[in-house]
Amino acid sequence: MAKQHSEITDRLRRFIEAQQMFFVATAARDGRVNVSPKGLDSLRIVGPTRVVWLNGTGSGNETAAHLLDVPRLTIMFCSFDREPLILRLYGTARAVHPGDDDWPGLAALFPPLLGARNIFVVDIDLVQTSCGYGVPRYDFVGQRDLMAAWAAKKGEDGLLAYQQEHNLVSIDGFPTGLRPS
Repeated sequence: MAKQHSEITDRLRRFIEAQQMFFVATAARDGRVNVSPKGLDSLRIVGPTRVVWLNGTGSGNETAAHLLDVPRLTIMFCSFDREPLILRLYGTARAVHPGDDDWPGLAALFPPLLGARNIFVVDIDLVQTSCGYGVPRYDFVGQRDLMAAWAAKKGEDGLLAYQQEHNLVSIDGFPTGLRPS
């Protein structure tokens, strides 16, 4: 039932662009595996074998830490509507941080996000689909506005302080690539 593709086809692009949520999985050589749900308007397909996604400030920064150790990453999209489908993008990735040379061009692909701390560039080496028959159906109600409200309440200085306290190392103590101030 699984089908493998060397790139994102037009049909798969339409599927990805219709999804309101995706999941990102990474693992360093040691420590915990991380799987994070993502939403908002935070993913762009920039080519048949490349996607980028914008990451806001959060409670941890596991993805960035893991990629510094082992640059492999999987993104999974899962249909929750009438047509079942699971789509995984396998590849290697790198984090781009504010202040990096390619940050301005990549950030311009997204609406402004207060507290944006990373953009991940993912080079895809395998696209795989599977049936999704066992995935329940859900109705999309809307994106949450809590992240934007939380970030606005903290303000720019508060967000930087939060990142310095909570996002410089992973839960396993690995550096994340964010610069200490």
